[in-house]
Amino acid sequence: MPELGLPELTSSKWLLVLLSSFGLGVAKSGFAGVGLFHVVVFAFLFGAKPSTGIVLPMLIFGDVCAVLAFRQHARWEYVRSMSLPTALGVVIGWALMNSLSESAYKPVIGSIILGLAAMQTARMWRPNWFEHVPHAAWFAWSLCLIAGFSTMLANAAGGIIALYLVTVAMPKLELVGTTAWFFLLLNLFKVPFSAQLGLIGLDTLLLNAVLTPMIVLGLLAGRWLIHRIPQRQFDSLVLLLSSVAALRLIGVF
Repeated sequence: MPELGLPELTSSKWLLVLLSSFGLGVAKSGFAGVGLFHVVVFAFLFGAKPSTGIVLPMLIFGDVCAVLAFRQHARWEYVRSMSLPTALGVVIGWALMNSLSESAYKPVIGSIILGLAAMQTARMWRPNWFEHVPHAAWFAWSLCLIAGFSTMLANAAGGIIALYLVTVAMPKLELVGTTAWFFLLLNLFKVPFSAQLGLIGLDTLLLNAVLTPMIVLGLLAGRWLIHRIPQRQFDSLVLLLSSVAALRLIGVF
């Protein structure tokens, strides 16, 4: 039986891992733009495909914390209506992951991150662009299908689901509560698919356990920061850094 152990990383890489885990906690507290940064950092350090299995249990832990804080605000009719198309998207993403090599996977995950960063930026600076997005069933299914595909391949669907819930004019607290429950259930649904791909194992879970305190610190810091730092400016900086990293994954430079 192979001996368990943590990955061998340089001090600077461990610092990046710790900061990214801290950022994951900050993202779960309401700073949506931070949510893409840990995806690209972990992809660089551990490989684009393996990193998805490392990040997934960390996201679930963050989701549990978010549910404990906002569970009473969930709109369950939206959780139910989004579940089927998103689950189908997960299955499609899982099937694609089975056939993609690591060299082909990096441009895929980079493109997803870049597209989501562009969408998040547009929502921040041109919110009126999304005021008249159709509320038809086909639109909801399309967005949720893309969200399921994106979350399986890159653990990056928060911006897509947030866009959908904004278009239906969901109040802020209800949006947070609904997404907390939705992503907890969605990420739990993804676990057997990631395990089948060999992306979750005892070594990755050991790393998750070591990084858990940083997620908690990020959650606490995010709750403190959100009342003191303009979210638009903070998210803009993180989106810029995430976009640069995504371009690097794609191979632009």
